Amino acid sequence: MSLSNTQYEEIIREYERARDDNRRLLESRREQIYRELPGCRELDESVGRLSTAAARLMLAGDDSAVTTLQAQLADISRRRAALLTGAGYPADYLNPVYTCALCQDTGYVSVENGLREKCRCFRQRELTIRYAQSNIQEMLSRENFSTLSYEYYQGEDLKHFKAAVSLSREFTKNFKQDYQNLFFYGTVGTGKSFLSGCVAEELLRAGYSVIYFSASVLFERLARYTFGEKEKNMLHDLCGDLYGCDLLIIDDLGTEITNQFVVSQLFTCLNERWMGRRATIISTNLSLEELRDRYSDRVFSRITSSFSLCKLTGPDIRIYKKRRANAGAAPDTGSVSEVSG
Repeated sequence: MSLSNTQYEEIIREYERARDDNRRLLESRREQIYRELPGCRELDESVGRLSTAAARLMLAGDDSAVTTLQAQLADISRRRAALLTGAGYPADYLNPVYTCALCQDTGYVSVENGLREKCRCFRQRELTIRYAQSNIQEMLSRENFSTLSYEYYQGEDLKHFKAAVSLSREFTKNFKQDYQNLFFYGTVGTGKSFLSGCVAEELLRAGYSVIYFSASVLFERLARYTFGEKEKNMLHDLCGDLYGCDLLIIDDLGTEITNQFVVSQLFTCLNERWMGRRATIISTNLSLEELRDRYSDRVFSRITSSFSLCKLTGPDIRIYKKRRANAGAAPDTGSVSEVSG
């Protein structure tokens, strides 16, 4: 499922728009700071004068000119940072602004031997186009750590949820260094899908590639590409993406029609990602006993041995919220009551 020329060109235009927007933002910041802190303007203007003087010295054979210039520029940088922080601004407020710092909004990064390859942010754009996951952005705008609330949990339910939140935060914090997988299971409507979304939103903002599928859609697509005469060529690309993305989320495992094909595909996917040390998150309303009975011993063993298991319990928050609304309670904002799973 390679991108069409039109799709590729649209991605490139998105990067161009990002660079233009960020240049305007930086220019606006610079104008603001120059008005408030004239000393910053004077320091910035001195950079050009010092660079020109150093160039003349180098042409005249002064071997120490570069070292001297570097020391002068470092001093200017420190003084500018001191002015900014003294006025309540971040020290890097006048540094170039990038939506993606890895590729500096070009879509490509340098690798070994002077070659260039697509950045993770470019890869995510491709995945979004291929799997029509634009709806995930709307979902994640609601379901993220900033909208998390504990108000619908009590007792043991609250204890379980807090433990799952803590594990989810550690998962995102250590994602680059540690290989981990998460398995959220338990009763309906207790925040399993919500926590998956929290992790996805954090990692997407950090530039990692994330694929989100409900189990029913994932296995339907795999079956269609496997057995459909006109779509078999898409199977290779789909499997490559499933096995290779930084994070794969399979939501609502158990809602699909489970058969031998599904069991085989699930194990293959989990095993390939385990061997490649690629992280996976699964959410399900099944109990561990139901998981064992519904899928093969190999699937059960892979999940229980290589995933951190997070059990969530309690009443269905969505039903609770609906009843509360019907009773005339004030609408809640920024709570887990908005989530599914």
